[in-house]
Amino acid sequence: MTSQEIRQKFLDYFKSKGHLIVPSAPIVLKDDPTLMFSNSGMTQFKDFFLGYKTPTAPRIADTQKCLRVSGKHNDLDDVGRDTYHHTMFEMLGNWSFGDYFKKDAIAFAWELLTEVYGIPKENLYVTIFEGDASENLDRDQDAYDFWKSHISEDRIINGNKKDNFWEMGASGPCGPCSEIHVDLRTPEEKAKISGLELVNNDHPQVVEVWNLVFMEFNRKADGSLEKLPAQHVDTGMGFERLCMALQGKSSNYDTDVFTPLIAKVEELSGKKYTGVLEDEKDIAIRVVVDHIRAVSFAIADGQLPSNGGAGYVIRRILRRGISYSYRFLDMKEPFLYKLVAVLQEQMGAFFPELEKQGNLVTEVIKSEEESFLNKIENGLIRISNIIKDTQSKGETIVPGNLIFELYDTHGFPADLSRIIAEEKGLTIDEQGFDEEMAKQKERSRGDSEQKVYDWVTLEERDENFVGYDQIEAETYITRYRKVENKDGEFYQVVLSNSPFYPEGGGQVGDKGVLENATESFEVLETKKENGLIISLINGLPKDAGAVFYAKVNATDRKNSQANHSVTHLLHEALREVLGTHVEQKGSYVGPDYLRFDFSHFNKMTEEELALVEEKVNHKIKESIALQEFRNIPIQEAIDKGAMALFGEKYGDSVRMIQFGSSKELCGGTHVKNTSEIGHFKITSESSAAAGIRRIEAISGDKSDEYFKNLEKQVIELSQLLKSKDVVRSIEKLIEENTSLKSEIEAFKKEKAKGEIGDWKNAYEQKGDKQLLVKKTSLDAGSVKDLVFQLKKEIPTSVTIILSNADDKPMITVGVSDDLAASYQAGAIVKDLAKEIQGGGGGNPGFATAGGKNLDGLENAYQKALNI
Repeated sequence: MTSQEIRQKFLDYFKSKGHLIVPSAPIVLKDDPTLMFSNSGMTQFKDFFLGYKTPTAPRIADTQKCLRVSGKHNDLDDVGRDTYHHTMFEMLGNWSFGDYFKKDAIAFAWELLTEVYGIPKENLYVTIFEGDASENLDRDQDAYDFWKSHISEDRIINGNKKDNFWEMGASGPCGPCSEIHVDLRTPEEKAKISGLELVNNDHPQVVEVWNLVFMEFNRKADGSLEKLPAQHVDTGMGFERLCMALQGKSSNYDTDVFTPLIAKVEELSGKKYTGVLEDEKDIAIRVVVDHIRAVSFAIADGQLPSNGGAGYVIRRILRRGISYSYRFLDMKEPFLYKLVAVLQEQMGAFFPELEKQGNLVTEVIKSEEESFLNKIENGLIRISNIIKDTQSKGETIVPGNLIFELYDTHGFPADLSRIIAEEKGLTIDEQGFDEEMAKQKERSRGDSEQKVYDWVTLEERDENFVGYDQIEAETYITRYRKVENKDGEFYQVVLSNSPFYPEGGGQVGDKGVLENATESFEVLETKKENGLIISLINGLPKDAGAVFYAKVNATDRKNSQANHSVTHLLHEALREVLGTHVEQKGSYVGPDYLRFDFSHFNKMTEEELALVEEKVNHKIKESIALQEFRNIPIQEAIDKGAMALFGEKYGDSVRMIQFGSSKELCGGTHVKNTSEIGHFKITSESSAAAGIRRIEAISGDKSDEYFKNLEKQVIELSQLLKSKDVVRSIEKLIEENTSLKSEIEAFKKEKAKGEIGDWKNAYEQKGDKQLLVKKTSLDAGSVKDLVFQLKKEIPTSVTIILSNADDKPMITVGVSDDLAASYQAGAIVKDLAKEIQGGGGGNPGFATAGGKNLDGLENAYQKALNI
């Protein structure tokens, strides 16, 4: 039976029992403050158990991608060294939310394992909760009674609270559980020792395959238990272990879940996998095929490797795989990325995200490999020598200064040094490392504008963003680091509950205060770095571990989110007015204004801008309530018409912001109702780049200020015009001004007509040619008209007019057509313009020049007389 068939049989069986089959939730959790990754099948159903949401069906079944590499459930160090631990694994599960309970859950499990899958009954053992006097919990007699109708009583084993009482966490739903164990040993091995003695004793062939959890209690914050209003069933069966049992293998890695990947590694590395537990080569192959699954699914679900948070976990897993392949498989070039295609072929049909994101996954892994391999070769040799030297001295702590030298001089990652040291049973002198780091930073003081110190961790707490729902929060500083720049000394802090929105998605980071009863600090900015929300404050608290109150600058937040919400409305309006080719290409959203870049090839007309404004303001006036979908499958969001924004990386689960027909995937903060935006006003439209237009606009308080200023100007104009009808008064002024201009132009023409006669008589005969050099105060337009008239009427003539109209020197030259071949107007004016510190030009028959030196007109006049 193939792994694909095993998975499908599970789902088909529970579908026949009235269960709704749902897809796996993303392995990467975006909105859960307690977890980075799904670490069990029930993670996506937590809200159902807690009563926060109504179940989509009373019976559900699925297979859930899980990752256990951090916190309480951390299997990373065991991966590769045994046959059944994994970082990423599938958890097959069936759930009942207030529907069936112990009897049916036990019956379903037994029927599926023994009749559908055909596991021999004599190979199975079950455990039940033996009770706990300290909690006033009795033995789970109901489970025992239900089990004995299926299995002999000598195969039902009492289990203690550690093994048979399942809890979600320090508080929350919990209850007794029954584990099903399978004995995969040979008959000869079974004859030597009973499986009863090996259950829950970490035997590699006597393993737990399924856990049936009976949720009937709620663990309160004070540690006490109370009965839940409804009883639930939460089961989890390890898919890889089930495949091992059904395919008759003694190791998960011998099943077809892993053999195609192992075969590809053998092909690429030239190393043969033998399955020996202690063989470093085989350990490396197991590490590689396990880790490539974890990393690929995490990236496909939207978590890129980085230096912090969930991204750091993924990078560490990947680097662990690269390290093992480098050291024990002699793989000096990137190759893990070539395994992605095999994984797609294996699992892409059931997990379509692998197909859709395959190119991204491949390229990210290849890039990470290239980057890491550049640092790893020399570093591995050096760290190996350091460790050997440490061990030869009988010591267990590697000197921190040597690890720092490896990091600082040779670029070898300190986290890999820690991994390698831990594998050899050693630890790193962290204090010594930190001291060397501090010395190095002291030496480099002044080399850069900003100096950032190492993080100081105060206490392990969840680091949670609460800013969607509140702008004030009780919080703790979980870590801090000092920052020095040209403005002084500051501290970056990470808060357990931060209402401060970190700069991202075009929106600026929040400012505000962090205070308690004794201290207050200004929050100057908030940014996101490697998954951490970091706020910059202007000092370090005396008691950094105390409780604080984080308060966002409410005015700035209000205006920023008004501007952010209006960008969504603007985007929609632009597509309606200009066409669906419009796509967002960047944005800036701050409290003062917004900037929106979009694809469009033409400058927008005034009519188009006015129509866009009108459409946006119409939506504002409609008072459309915000519809926020914080955890919606991306395909469902796209199906609903959501637009994915430029530059954003989305996983399977997204946050969708909807204002009526406007639907976008967005992580920013928004108004609760469009009426809060107030008014929208476009202040400019320009080109940002080829094919990209840019709109700048205002809303909220800034829009109010804009219109108040307009009102003030209107009042002042009204007072100046001594009229309440400003428009009519200005129209009247324009009419009067136009009339006066006409009269002036007529006067100028009359004046010019009066002078042209005198000018005609003023030409001097120069041989067989005529020259006129004349000073005037006529404006440039009048002079031009006169010169064109004269050069037509006066043959063989050169006309030079020097004007001082409006106290600006101007020289105009006209050459009659019959002299154009001999005398160039442009050359003449260029020569004369030197006297007025100017320049100009034209054609052979007419040219002009302006200048800066009004007094130079006299020199130009004398020079012109000698032409």
